Amino acid sequence: MMTEKTSGHDCKPVAESGWTIRRAERRDIGGLMALLYQVGGVHHDLRPDLFKGGTTKYDEEELATVVADDSKPVFVCDEGGRIVGHAFCQVSQVQGHRLLEDMKTLYVDDICVDEAVRGRRMGRALYNYVREYARTIGCHNITLNVWAGNDAALAFYRSMGMQVQKTGMEEVL
Repeated sequence: MMTEKTSGHDCKPVAESGWTIRRAERRDIGGLMALLYQVGGVHHDLRPDLFKGGTTKYDEEELATVVADDSKPVFVCDEGGRIVGHAFCQVSQVQGHRLLEDMKTLYVDDICVDEAVRGRRMGRALYNYVREYARTIGCHNITLNVWAGNDAALAFYRSMGMQVQKTGMEEVL
């Protein structure tokens, strides 16, 4: 699979119930980092054998690179200048593969809403924004992974219309 530039295909910001969903900018890095610590904590709590505690998958410099990369769009939920939610995505495309049909996919690497503001439908608004973005750039589908044991996330994604595409398995030795 290859990634594809998507510049010029961004959805317009959407304002709803006191917050705005829009493409992330460099000025959002502090808020994104705070949310990434929450995500890291969820993963560590689920699988401390795999995930270190008290850390994130990006540092601020790496995050600045991601935010600027059109093939990895990041969207934020901004409530009065405070980042209270995010969706990290990655666009990939298959073309000319011997087995697979040609298609563009939007992979959702991560959606998070700040623990302090959950229950206000921000996650739904973020996912719907991502869905519209995927349609706008001509994606065939949206994919993501959910860790076993993250029942709230699994229920949320099912409520948004997602279905199991494949199952990953492991044997811990």
